[in-house]
Amino acid sequence: MRALVFKSPWEMAVEEREIRDPHPGEVLIKIVATGVCGSDLHGFTGHTGRRHPEQVMGHETVGTVIGIGEGVSGLQLEQSVVVNPAMSCGKCPQCELGEEQRCTDLRVLGVYPEWDAAFAEYMVVPAANLIPLPPQTPTHLGALVEPLAVGWHAVRRARLVPDERVVVIGGGPIGQAVALGVKRAGIDAITVTENLSSRRSLLGQLGFHAVAPDEAADVLSALPSRPTTVFDAVGTSQSVAQGLNMTGRGGRLVLIGMAEPQINFAAFDVSVQERDIIGTFCYSKNDFVSTVEWLSANIDIAEQLVDAVEPLEAGPTVFQELASHSRDASKILLSPNI
Repeated sequence: MRALVFKSPWEMAVEEREIRDPHPGEVLIKIVATGVCGSDLHGFTGHTGRRHPEQVMGHETVGTVIGIGEGVSGLQLEQSVVVNPAMSCGKCPQCELGEEQRCTDLRVLGVYPEWDAAFAEYMVVPAANLIPLPPQTPTHLGALVEPLAVGWHAVRRARLVPDERVVVIGGGPIGQAVALGVKRAGIDAITVTENLSSRRSLLGQLGFHAVAPDEAADVLSALPSRPTTVFDAVGTSQSVAQGLNMTGRGGRLVLIGMAEPQINFAAFDVSVQERDIIGTFCYSKNDFVSTVEWLSANIDIAEQLVDAVEPLEAGPTVFQELASHSRDASKILLSPNI
C-alpha cells in the first residue's frame, strides 16, 4: 500500500508499506480521508520531538471496514467508521471511570511510532476504537470528529456555567473546535483572537466574534467585567501570559495548545488572584462518540471547516506549505482515493 512516511524534519515521502492482516479484536479499514493536524506539523518540523523517522503519522481519520479480525462483533464490511486514535487499556481505574485519556498505558495512533497510522491507503485499528458514522453524513467529514472531540473535551474540563464570558486564544482548527464546543455547551458570549484574516472570516461565518490579537484589549475593555474562562489553543509562554492577564480573580485558563513543550508564567498571577490553570488532552470515549453524533447533526457547520481534500501523493507538498505558512488554510484532508 502507499503510505506517507516521515523521514526527518521537513522531509516526507510516499512509499510502499505492507498491509497487515487484522489480529483478533482488530479491524482493517480502507482510509477515506485523514486531516493534517497542527501537532503533525510540529512533529514534521522537529519542533516538539513527538514524531519519529520512518513513522506513518495521521490520527484524524475516517475509513471503510474491509477486514474483520476474530472475535469482533458489531461491525460490518463496507461500513463507514470514524477512528478514535486514543488506545487505552480498558482495565485501569481511570478507564473504568470513563476517563480513558488518563490511562497510564495510553497510546495514540499517529503519535505512537510503532503503529503505522492513517496517512496511508489502509490501517489496522482495534475494533474498540471504531465508531460507526451515521449514513447521512458525508464520509470525508468524519475526519473532523477527532479535532472537534479535542475541543469538546477541553470545554468539559473547564466546567463552564451559564453566563460565562469566554475568550479563545488562537482561531485555528482546535480554536474553532473549542469555540464550537463552548457554543454546544449553551454559552454564546465567545470572543476568539486570531492573527489570520481568513480564519477570522471563517469564525465570523460560524457566528463567533473574532478579532486580531492587537484588537483584543479594546474588545475586552468594553465588557462589563473580565472574561471568566480563557482557552489557550496556542500553547506558548506568550499566549499563557495573555490568557492570565485577560481573566479576573478566580478565572480559569484552559491550556489546550501544545506549540511549546516548556512554558514559563508568572506564578503570583495565578496564586494571588486564585486563578486556575487546567490541562486538557485528547478526550474520553464518551466525548468522541457524542461528537460523532454532534457532527452528524451539524453537517452544514462541518462542511465549512474543510479547506480542501488533496491526494495522498500531495502530502509532502502539503506539509511543506502548511509548516512554512506559505499556504493559507485551516484544515486540509489527505485522501488516497483521489
